[in-house]
Amino acid sequence: MQPNFFSHRDVDTQRSKILRVSAPLWRTRFYLWLVPILFLLIFFFFPLSKILGLTFNPSTLTDSKTISIALDAVRFTVYQATLSTILTFILGLPSAILFARFNFRGKSLLRTLTAIPFMLPTVVVAAGFNSLLGPRGFFSHVFSFQFQGTLTAILIAHVFYNTTIVIRIVGGALARLDPKLEQAARSLGADSFRVWKDVTLPLLRPSLLAAALLVFLFDFTSFGVILLLGGTNFSTLEVEIYLRVLKLPNLPLAALLSIIQLAFTLVISFFYSRIVSQTTTQTAPRFSTSRPPKTFREKIFIAVSVILLFSFFFLPLISLPLRSFTRLEADRGDRGQVQYGLTGDYYKELFVNRRDSLFYVPPIQATVNSLGFASLTVLFSLLLGFPVAFALSKPTQLEKILDPLIMLPLGSSAVMLGLGFIITFGRSLSSPVFIPIAHTLIAFPFVVRALQPAIASIPERLRHAASVLGASPFRVWQTVDFPILRRATLTAATFAFTVSLGEFGATLLLSRPELPTIPVAISRFLGQAGGLNYGQAMAMSTILMSITILGILVMEKENYA
Repeated sequence: MQPNFFSHRDVDTQRSKILRVSAPLWRTRFYLWLVPILFLLIFFFFPLSKILGLTFNPSTLTDSKTISIALDAVRFTVYQATLSTILTFILGLPSAILFARFNFRGKSLLRTLTAIPFMLPTVVVAAGFNSLLGPRGFFSHVFSFQFQGTLTAILIAHVFYNTTIVIRIVGGALARLDPKLEQAARSLGADSFRVWKDVTLPLLRPSLLAAALLVFLFDFTSFGVILLLGGTNFSTLEVEIYLRVLKLPNLPLAALLSIIQLAFTLVISFFYSRIVSQTTTQTAPRFSTSRPPKTFREKIFIAVSVILLFSFFFLPLISLPLRSFTRLEADRGDRGQVQYGLTGDYYKELFVNRRDSLFYVPPIQATVNSLGFASLTVLFSLLLGFPVAFALSKPTQLEKILDPLIMLPLGSSAVMLGLGFIITFGRSLSSPVFIPIAHTLIAFPFVVRALQPAIASIPERLRHAASVLGASPFRVWQTVDFPILRRATLTAATFAFTVSLGEFGATLLLSRPELPTIPVAISRFLGQAGGLNYGQAMAMSTILMSITILGILVMEKENYA
């Protein structure tokens, strides 16, 4: 019989020590989560409850006209998202094969070029295609055709936006496939088609489905592209919500449309998460399968693909700054003579109140407003993101419960966030602080995901060693934590800054006339007659595009430094 080394008193003593240790831990966790959870409760979940209350009102659910409008919006939203996804794959799948299987001159540059549109604000993309193919664009002065206000414009812009998703997800999976599998199939007599059908395609199926769901999700929740290039005649869920809030006020209908969209988004996100877990298990470790082209057919494929991709992605981007320096029509509509040629007047006009109106806001003021809102968004996002990232770096059962909650704002559209603020806060929205708060809701989950891995990577032994050597807590943070967190913090801050600068949906609903942002000002100028207004829209879009691309370069430099 083994001796009993611990009495009941010893057990109680050990239990009390554990409780004394765990109590500070839980208290620390509570303080880390307190402010972020209060922020989400006040500015996300409470407005969401207000939207739910309007949606599930019996008068809303029994109104046949309301149901009919909602069904029509759902049908067209699904229709255009499906078409956009198919067209994106028609361009994206050969492009994924190009980048995964072949080496060619300018490959990295072309890959970067295809990725830039995904980070650009929607108003910049709309302005870019407008400057190229719109009624005042370069091509309209050579060819006569209708581009703006058509479904074709919406579909082309969606393909421009989302092709990089297919390239990254499918191309990445294709590059990780073990080449020995294809070699074995060919040694057994299979031709190229059979190898693709029986070997490659089954292994790529999870990645193909994941890319398709993600592209469909972005097309399903598209707003700025559809409103600026298609117009209000194309009533997707997002556009219809905007119309029922500002143009044809019907808040119960807007609330119903918001909940329908949120339900679709959450379902698609759920299936995407399930499929992503399969993609990580069905691909082998990375193999270098890319090679220079060998046959004439491969060289033709690469040449045609490079020319097509470069033209499709480069022309809208370069036409925007070119159009901002080019005069192609009279400044005041049909009045006045047209002086064709290069000009810097559109940039000079950004500083001028030509109407001498007390209510006119010079465009440069919109830039100042956007920079101010973006700076506040960075501040709010980092103040909320750091405590949550620290908590998630060493997750407990509490973090497993709370982690999905901070991701919920990603499942709601920006227009829905704006609607929730309008329903909940009403007259209080006269305060401009609600705009950076709405932007923070959008940027906050991304900031947390950018900071969390960096915080988790800090070796605890380095902190202990610095403390043993006599370093104060601040000195430990300065010498150990800060060098590791600097890059992640800069990346998170840059991402929050660019997200705020380009955000359009919620800002369009919340901005006051005297405090427009750059995207709101661009949309206003694009809707006004006269070459001067159009030129200012092009100039402001160029400025916004330049700032965004600079942010992208900063993030890329920090990630690969």
